[in-house]
Amino acid sequence: MLTERAQILLKTLVERYIADGQPVGSRTLSQYSTLDLSSASIRNVMADLEAMGLVTSPHTSAGRIPTVQGYRVFVDSLMTIKPLDSIEINHLEAQLHTDDPQRVVAHASQLLSQLTQFAGVVMIPKRRNAAFRQLEFMRLAEKRVLLIIVTTDGEVQNRVLTTDRNYTSAELTQAAQLLNQHYAGTTFDSVRQRMQAELKSLHQDINGLMNMALTASSEALTQNNEGLVLSGERNLLKVDAFSNMERLRRLFDMFEQKTSLMQLLDLSQQAEGVQIFIGSESEVSPLDECSVVTAPYQVNGEIVGTLGVVGPTRMAYERVVPIVDITAKLLSNALSFH
Repeated sequence: MLTERAQILLKTLVERYIADGQPVGSRTLSQYSTLDLSSASIRNVMADLEAMGLVTSPHTSAGRIPTVQGYRVFVDSLMTIKPLDSIEINHLEAQLHTDDPQRVVAHASQLLSQLTQFAGVVMIPKRRNAAFRQLEFMRLAEKRVLLIIVTTDGEVQNRVLTTDRNYTSAELTQAAQLLNQHYAGTTFDSVRQRMQAELKSLHQDINGLMNMALTASSEALTQNNEGLVLSGERNLLKVDAFSNMERLRRLFDMFEQKTSLMQLLDLSQQAEGVQIFIGSESEVSPLDECSVVTAPYQVNGEIVGTLGVVGPTRMAYERVVPIVDITAKLLSNALSFH
C-alpha cells in the first residue's frame, strides 16, 4: 500500500514523464505535486518507490521514469480521466453514421488513429447468426452456378457453386423464390432447422441446391468477417520510444501478420469495458514497448468484436481511455438496428 504522499508523487511523476518524455527529478516533482516537501523528503519517497519496482533511474540520470508496474498502479488507481467534450463526441458520431457496416468499421479505425496519433485497430465483427435478405442463382456453365447473397444489413457476397448435376434456369429461379419467400430475414442456423421438416413438402429436385446455397452463404459471411482493420501504423514511426529499428521491424511484422494482435483482441472481447495492456502484460513479444488500450463493441446487445489503440507505454492514458471507450459505444450504436 502506498502512502498518500507516495501516491501523489507517483501520479505527478507519471504525468510529467508522459508530458515531457524526460526523467523526472525532485525539483520538478516539488513544483508540480503541490506537496510542501523538501527535496530530501521527495528523494526518500522516490527511493521507496524504486525499491517497490514502480520507478527506475535510467543510466546515471538524477531523474526517474515509471516502470510497467508504475504505469499499472497509475492507470488502476491514480489516473484522472479527461472526458471528451460534446463537440468531439458529436464529430465522432457524425463520422460513424453510415448504412455500410464495413465503412463504419474502417472509419472507427481511422478515427482512433487520428484522435490519438497512434495506431487504431478494429476487429471486423464476427457475424455468428447472419441473416439474408435475398438469395439469387445465375447459371454460369454446366454444373456451375453463381450464388448472390444479400444480407439484411445490405452486404453483397458472391460464391460459385459446383453442383452435382445441371440445373435449368427455371429450377434456379424456383429455388431462389422458395428460399426468399419462406426464409428471407431468417438466420442460416434457423433456416437449416426449419428446412429439415419443410423441404420434404417442397420440390425434391432442388433440395440439394438449396442446402448447398445455405452452406456456402454461411461460410462466405463467416470468412468475410474474420480479421481486423488497422489504421495509422505510420504514426508510430514518429514516436521517440520506437527509435530502435529492430524493434520497429518486429512491430510492423506483427501488424502485417495480424495473428498475435487478433489473439489479444479476442482475449479483450471476453472482458467488460476498457482494458489496458502495458508493455509485457500483453504477452506478445513485439508489443513489449507498447501499450494496447481496448474495448469490446456490440451489435444489438451481442459483443461481436473489439477495437483499440496501439501506442507507446508513454501515452496519455487519461485521454486515450475515454477515446477508446466512447468510440466503442458509438460503433455499437452505428452497427445496431434501431
